Amino acid sequence: MPEICRFYGIVIKMYFDDHNPPHFHAEYAGDEALIDVNTLAVFSGRLPARAQALVSEWATLHREELLSDWQKAKSLEPLDKIEPLP
Repeated sequence: MPEICRFYGIVIKMYFDDHNPPHFHAEYAGDEALIDVNTLAVFSGRLPARAQALVSEWATLHREELLSDWQKAKSLEPLDKIEPLP
């Protein structure tokens, strides 16, 4: 599963040809959450509150890039890296 971003110990990944809805995987300190790109809702797993807040902030800033990577992943194309939070 390609890593598309890493910040503050949080790793953001996307699987190729993954199931809908468009989503990404966020991992932090042994926890993992699947997060819907459109709503930013966690629909599987969990993250600590602070990590979840950082992921939501990051995803809000990069929603279009996440959707672009989702389309690439569905087409089995290489994914673009996305800038981390400053």
